[in-house]
This record gives sequence, structure tokens and C-alpha cells, in this order.
Amino acid sequence: MSALLEITDLNVHFATPDGDVHAVKNASLTIRESECLGIVGESGSGKSQLFLAAFGLLAGNGRAHGSVKYRGTEILGAPASQLNVLRGSAVTMIFQDPLTSLTPHMTVGAQIMEGLMLHRRVAREEAQKRAREMLDYVRIPESARRMRQYPHELSGGMRQRVMIAMATITGPDLIIADEPTTALDVTVQAQILEILRSLKNDRKTAIALVSHDMGVIAGLADRVQVMRYGEIVESGAVDEVFYAPRHDYTRMLLDALAKAGETPAPVTAVGAPLLTVEELQVSFPVKDKGLFGKTRTLRAVDGISFTLHQGETLGVVGESGCGKSTLARAVLQLLPKTGGRVVWLGRDLDSATQSDIRKLRQDFQIVFQDPLASLNPRMPVGVSIAEPLKALEPHLSRDTVRARVRAIMQRVGLDPAWINRYPYELSGGQNQRVGLARAMIVGPQMLVCDEAVSALDVSIQAQIVALIRDLQAETGLALIFISHDLSVVRRLSHRVMVLYLGRVVEMAPSDALYADPRHPYTRALLSAVLTPDPRAERMRKRELLTGDLPSPLDPRAQLSFLKSKLDQPGYRPQLIEVGPGHLVAEHDDVQTA
Repeated sequence: MSALLEITDLNVHFATPDGDVHAVKNASLTIRESECLGIVGESGSGKSQLFLAAFGLLAGNGRAHGSVKYRGTEILGAPASQLNVLRGSAVTMIFQDPLTSLTPHMTVGAQIMEGLMLHRRVAREEAQKRAREMLDYVRIPESARRMRQYPHELSGGMRQRVMIAMATITGPDLIIADEPTTALDVTVQAQILEILRSLKNDRKTAIALVSHDMGVIAGLADRVQVMRYGEIVESGAVDEVFYAPRHDYTRMLLDALAKAGETPAPVTAVGAPLLTVEELQVSFPVKDKGLFGKTRTLRAVDGISFTLHQGETLGVVGESGCGKSTLARAVLQLLPKTGGRVVWLGRDLDSATQSDIRKLRQDFQIVFQDPLASLNPRMPVGVSIAEPLKALEPHLSRDTVRARVRAIMQRVGLDPAWINRYPYELSGGQNQRVGLARAMIVGPQMLVCDEAVSALDVSIQAQIVALIRDLQAETGLALIFISHDLSVVRRLSHRVMVLYLGRVVEMAPSDALYADPRHPYTRALLSAVLTPDPRAERMRKRELLTGDLPSPLDPRAQLSFLKSKLDQPGYRPQLIEVGPGHLVAEHDDVQTA
């Protein structure tokens, strides 16, 4: 196979107020026709800047030197007119965040057709036809209607598929996929990777797959290059790198990803019940567009019941929009519920006043998904950590508060000397530790972690999960751990509850659920979990769900797995006990493709 892209001794520098930043250091790589090269490394390793520099897309303060050849022709430093012919036709790019990469005021159809009309000189009618065919190819249902929609009207998974359609429609030789699945649910991630695999196998398209996740790389790449601090520290065939890694950093990335079949023992003994939730419901009125639009009811949480015990971790999993975060906020009295009961230590919180709830905040705390968005950027982290303590224990002296802040920082792995630093001076993992310290400083009995590790690199994610386990072992803390990733939930949970459109479709002890998932939705979630094992990933047959999650406004949406009841739109699938503590919602036998 001849070389499509050859990068030799590429260096990228950025001029910043803090001095020169050497982002990419003497990087060399080759991508051949019909090949997938995986470039893996954590955030800040230089993966994206490597390819942005190669095709003249660096920011204004960046400069690059070295050699970049496409089909033997030097393109580094080439004029924009030459690069514009190449970009979008022979070489295309799929960016990490589709919402910021798509033009908000243009319809999806217009954006897909644009490249075809510009680079291939195709007439509008033919471009429209081929754009619809491409939407069908990337598995977007109702392609004619989607062509007329705008990016904000589509889900994250659909927007990413639109990006793939845009990148593919001109028939490029090379697609650069920069973290194409990072922000997506595991089921949507599996669909996107399946599409990329089809492009490689069916259309013989070469792919540069940039990712921080070794599991994503394992199932698709032919060769792998590992980057750290701007340098390529290891390269080789995918099996060589995964089964015989030579560099310590590569081994660390592989170890950080949960291996298939691992089920760690629960870290604490389960005690008395703390929290009881009975038939909890949270609904929102949603008005249709137009002057005379009808108001419909969105059932975000639709009759969920469970009990949480002291020292127990309940894992709550499901895709975006299934009601996980709404459930957590309703339990913590941060959202008004429309039905059901929340009982804390035998006390019905319906009868509690706002003053009572405020006092109870010491008993239950929450850690949010995005630590930077959760912390005040104008406050030093020490002040942010101390804030709950000052609000809930105002009688404490300043010296006592400061001592407790330093103690909890030490406990969560933060240097107490950083007490006066600001959030922007810390990494994402360090800021998440600040969020944990802020929640733990008041000594809660229950902690809710709402996607607390999903935005972190796999190595940092493993550190935070280990920290949460240690804190639970030390304090007997009860945990509600919310995630869309079953592999992360597995490391922490005694029991797992799977949500689909506001309802429980399966709840079971962790061992039982992972060994014998009964509901097709649970099986699809488990099937979508990636492992750092190329041979297993190549051989594995996945149970992929078709299409996107149905609209929760559709009264029949919850019957997606019980189509035999579609003629009863108000029907709710009932939970059936299939084993000790193992509940499964009614479903038909075959609902996956």
C-alpha cells in the first residue's frame, strides 16, 4: 500500500503570555491507503495539534516546521488556495464537538451538499439526492425530514453522524476523526465506530483515529502511535502495542481501562436503609412551536422506586435523556417532584420545610459532571471547599475551617499548599478532586456522583474512582453513582439500576446484572462497552440499538421494547422479579439489530 500522508520531524510551537509552548516535538508518522492509524494519548498530549498543523489549521499564535507530504507533495506551509483544494475533498476531518463545528443557521442538508457542490461540481438536485443517500448510509432515520432541520434540533449522536456524512460525501482518501465519540453515550459510540469501520472496509477510506481511549483504538486501528507531552513514545501494529507494550505510559493507559470480566468485590459492608424512594415522578410542561402549539407533558422521571443502604453504592446507568440527573436532583430536593415519596432516615421529606431541608444538606451532597462549571472561577479553591462548611456549621472559627479544608484536601489527594490557587490553575482531574473535597468536608452520609468522571481521561478517571472507593471504605458513605458507562459503574456498585426514558428497565445486584443481563437495553449497553483487546473487539458481535433514543414526549416511546403493547399508548411496562433482587421490565424477545 502506498503512503497517503507522510509526516516527518514535525514541531509545533505556540507563543503565549507565559512563553513558548512546544506542543508537538519531532513527530513522524505514515498513513497508507485503506489503513486506520490510531493516535492515542491523554488531553494535552498534542494529538489534535499534530493534524491541525499538518493541514494549515493552527491558531494564529501557532507555527509549525518539519515536513508534511500528501501523496508525495509537500503541503506544510502551502498557500491557502492549494490547501483548500485538498481539504474537504481528498482529506476531510470529523471534529470532537459537532455542535460547535456545524453552522447553526444552515440546515443539515445544505451543509452536507456544500462540499459536494464546491469540490465535485455536482448539480443541486443530484447533490440533494446523494446527501439523502449519505444520511441513510450513516443510519439517520427519516433522512428527508432531517435534511430540513438545523443542528440544534438533532441529538448529539445524530449531529456526529451528520459530521461523518459531510466528511464522507466527497469520497475522500483520508478522514481524520478527532475524538469522534468522546462526548457520546456508549451505545451511540458503538454505532459511530461501526460506521467508521464500514467506511474503512467498504469504501477503502484511510482513517486517522485520534482518541484518549484505548478501547476505541482497539476495535478499529491497524497500527497505533502513542503520544505523551507532544512526543510519540511508542508505535507499532495494534496487536504489538496492546499485547506487548514497551513504554510505561502505554501500559498505564491500558491498565486504566477496566478489563472485560473484572468484577471487584464491594468495598464496604451494607448497613441499614438510609433512603427510600417510592414511585417518584418528575414532569415538565413542553409547549409545541407556533402560536397555537399544544402543551404536552414530558415525563422525565416516571415512577421510580428503590432503597439505598448505608455503605452501599447504587449505580444508575442509561443514555442521555433517560432521567438520571433529574432523578438525582429530585431525590436531593433540588427539583420539585410531581408525585411519589422520598424518605430519608424514616422521615418523609414532603413534610420538611425549606429550613429543615437546608439543615439536611449536611447529610447528602452531590458532585457534578463538569468541575469547572461547578466552581466559582473568582474564588480560590480553598474558599470553594470551605463554603458548605461555613453555610452549614457557621459557629466554627476561621482557624478551624482552614484546618478542616487543609485536612480534606490532603485526604482527596490535593496539596494543601494549593489552597489559594484558582480553578483555572488546576487540571480537570484536580478540579474534580476539589469538587469531591467540597462535598465531603461536611461529612455527608450519602453522596451523589452525577457523571463525575465521564469528562476525564481514562487514567484520571481511574484515580477518581479509586479515590471514591477509598473514601467510602473509610467513612461508610452511601453512594448513588450516575454514569452512562457500565464499565465504570462496575468498579463501584453493589447494585445497578438501568433507566430508559424515565423508567427502570432492570435492577439487580452487580454480579447478577453483568453475568446475566435480561433486558435488551441492558444487553445493548453492555455490548457497547469497549475493551483494550483488539482480537476480542474484532471477533465480538455487538447488539446495536437501531436509531436514536425515542422522544420522551411520545406516549408510546416506553414501549420501544414492548411493541406488542403499542396499541395501548398509556401502558407502562411492569417490573418482574426473575431472581433474588433481580427485576426486569416487560419486553418482547427481539428488539435489537
